[in-house]
Amino acid sequence: MTPKPAGPPDGGWGWVVAAAAFVVNGLSYGLLRSLGLALPDLAEHFDRSAQDTAWVSALALAVQQAASPVGSALSTRWGARPVVMVGGVLTSLGFVFSAFARSLLHLYLGLGVLAGAGWALVFAPALGTLSRYFSRRRVLAVGLALTGNGASSLLLAPALQLLLDHFGWRGALLLLGAVTLHLTPCGALLRPLELPGDPPTPPRSPLAALGLDLFTRRVFLVFALGTALVAGGYFIPYVHLAPHALDRGLGGYGAALVVAVAAVGDAGARLLSGWLADQGWVPLPRLLAMFGALTGLGLLAVGLGWGGPLLAVAGAYGLSAGSYAPLVFGVLPGLVGIGGVVQATGLVMMLMSLGGLLGPPLSGFLRDETGDFTASFLVCGSFILSGSFVYMGLPRALPSCRPASRPATPPPERGELLPAPQVALLSPGGPRSTLDTTC
Repeated sequence: MTPKPAGPPDGGWGWVVAAAAFVVNGLSYGLLRSLGLALPDLAEHFDRSAQDTAWVSALALAVQQAASPVGSALSTRWGARPVVMVGGVLTSLGFVFSAFARSLLHLYLGLGVLAGAGWALVFAPALGTLSRYFSRRRVLAVGLALTGNGASSLLLAPALQLLLDHFGWRGALLLLGAVTLHLTPCGALLRPLELPGDPPTPPRSPLAALGLDLFTRRVFLVFALGTALVAGGYFIPYVHLAPHALDRGLGGYGAALVVAVAAVGDAGARLLSGWLADQGWVPLPRLLAMFGALTGLGLLAVGLGWGGPLLAVAGAYGLSAGSYAPLVFGVLPGLVGIGGVVQATGLVMMLMSLGGLLGPPLSGFLRDETGDFTASFLVCGSFILSGSFVYMGLPRALPSCRPASRPATPPPERGELLPAPQVALLSPGGPRSTLDTTC
C-alpha cells in the first residue's frame, strides 16, 4: 500500500489539478456569464419577457449550485474523477438538447435542469480536490483555478456574439455543446489523494456524505448566512450585465466589450487576492468581509453607469468580485478542516443557489417594471452589502483589543477558525501569518 503523505504536497500534480479546475471553472461559470448575450435573441424568438428568459440562466445556475452537495457526496463516496467525467457528458447533452428547443420549457429542461445538473457534478468536486493538494499556497491555487471564469468570459463573450450573428442561437448552443464536452478529460486529471485525517472508509449514510452536520457549527452558520445573502446579488451581472449594456445603447459588440472588461478585472484580481491571502498579512475572514463590501458597492455603480463610465465601473466591479471569489473557498479549510472541504464546497454552492435562483428573475422583474436594469443592480447590490456585514461575525473579521498568543505550529488543515476564543487564528500563510488580537 502507498503510505499517506504527511500533508498536502503543495505543488507537483496539484498544478495539473489546478489547470483542470481552471478549465472546469471556465466552462461552467464563465460560460454562464457569457450566456446572457443570447437572452435577447431567445426573448425575441419566443416572444417572451426578459423575466421569462432570465429563468433559463437562473435555473441553470440554481440547479448547478443546489445540486452541488450531491456532486460532493458522490465524489466523497466514489472519487472526484468519475463524477466529473459524467458531469461533463451531462452538460454537453443539455446544450445539444436545447439547440432543438421548440419552447422556453425545453430550454428550462435542457440548459436549466440537464446542463445545470452536469455542472453540479463538476465544479465542487474539482475545486474541493484542488484544496486538498495545497496548504500554504492554497488560496493562490484556488484563485488561479477561478481565473478560468474571467478568461473564459473574455474569450467566449465575443465568440458567442459572433456565433449568434452567423449561426443563430440554435447553432451557437449546438457548438457550445461540443465545447463543454471538454469537461470530461478535465475530470480524468483529478488524481485521488489520501491525506492524514481522512476517514478510514467513505461515509455510507447519505446525510453523512452530504456533510449536513457542518450546520451544527455556529461559525459555519454565520458563514452560510453571509454567503447566501451575497449570492442574492453576486450573479446578477452573470445574467444581465450584457442586456444592461444593450439597454444603455452600446450595441452587441459594445455589450460584449463590457463583459470582457469585467472578466479581465475579475481574472487578474483572483490571482492578486489569492497571493495576498497566502501572505497572512490580513486574516482571511477580514479580507472576505472587505472585498464582499467592495463588490456590493461596485454593483451599485454598475447600475448607475452609462456608456464609457459603464465600461469603467464594470472593470471596477470585476476587480472587487474577483477578489472576493477565491476567499470564499479559501476560508473553508479553516472552518471545517481539510477532511471536510469537499463536502463544505458543495454546501457553499447549495447556499449560493438560493441567490442564483431568485436574483436574476427579480432583476428581470424590476427591469420589466421600470424599463431598465438600474433598480435591479441597486437592489441586488444591497444584498451583497448585507452579506458582507454578516461576515463580520466570523472570528478575526474585526480587529479586537488585546494580543493573542501564537500556536506552536500552524494548523492550516485542522479547522483553525473554529476555536475562536483565546486562539490566534491563522490563514494558510503558515509561519508568515501575523498575530491578531482577541477579547
